[in-house]
Amino acid sequence: MASLKEMRNRIGSVKSTQKITKALNMVAAAKLKRAQDQAESARPYAKKMAAVIANLAAGVSGDNAPRLLAGTGSDKKHLVVVATGDKGLAGGFNSNVIRAARERINTLIANGKDVRIIAVGRKVRDGLTRLYGDKLIRTFELSDHKVIGMATAEPIADLIAQEFEAGNADVVTLFYSRFQSVISQVPTPKQLVPAVVDGDAPPVDLNGAVYEYEPSEEEILETLLPRNIKTQILAVLLENQASFFGAQMGAMDNATRNAGDLISALTLQYNRKRQAQITTELIEIIAGAEAL
Repeated sequence: MASLKEMRNRIGSVKSTQKITKALNMVAAAKLKRAQDQAESARPYAKKMAAVIANLAAGVSGDNAPRLLAGTGSDKKHLVVVATGDKGLAGGFNSNVIRAARERINTLIANGKDVRIIAVGRKVRDGLTRLYGDKLIRTFELSDHKVIGMATAEPIADLIAQEFEAGNADVVTLFYSRFQSVISQVPTPKQLVPAVVDGDAPPVDLNGAVYEYEPSEEEILETLLPRNIKTQILAVLLENQASFFGAQMGAMDNATRNAGDLISALTLQYNRKRQAQITTELIEIIAGAEAL
């Protein structure tokens, strides 16, 4: 059984840990508000971009459709982009996204597909390297950017475009954590290439007019589709960032409360042991006095 000194040291250690988890909880809560506002602000833009593409795509068909919209006609080669965080201490945030991506990758490999992986965040690199090290082609570390913005999304989108143009990818799927609330972050797959046309997008009201595009719909889409990939990646990274802070806030709050419970239990155990030791010493003193 531990001595009183060992128990005091352990209580002190848990109290120190509790201070750290409480501080991390407060930091995550402070950063969450801004990250949540950024994620929510990006949603309407990404949604409108998808609606514009859907309306333009309605007038394009056959061989005239851009390859980013129509695809290559094959699904043999898959590029899987997985976005997590660079840091831990966020409960199951990183592992949930990695697990969802791993299930998809295993299914693709089992079906004879050629899979290549882009890691966005150190945690996904560490989580997938052991299993798919030969398939991991690039890692982007989010900590290289103080603020998540278009400068963060552009290198990822450029690499996706390069892989597609080089014939190394027929289908590009992005895995990330969609922010719902502080207590709910959902691992979500999002197909980037071929572009998914939103069938529910509201049609453009032309008020009876007939429009002729200059340049043509095809040329507009050729310019718009690469920009759409950057926009969708930026929106995903902002969602991911908000999810990370929400998950970290919840994890650190749970850790702080668990530390408090452990401190209470250890303090009770320490007091009982100390009381028993004092009682034993008193009995020994009384017994010695009676012997005299």
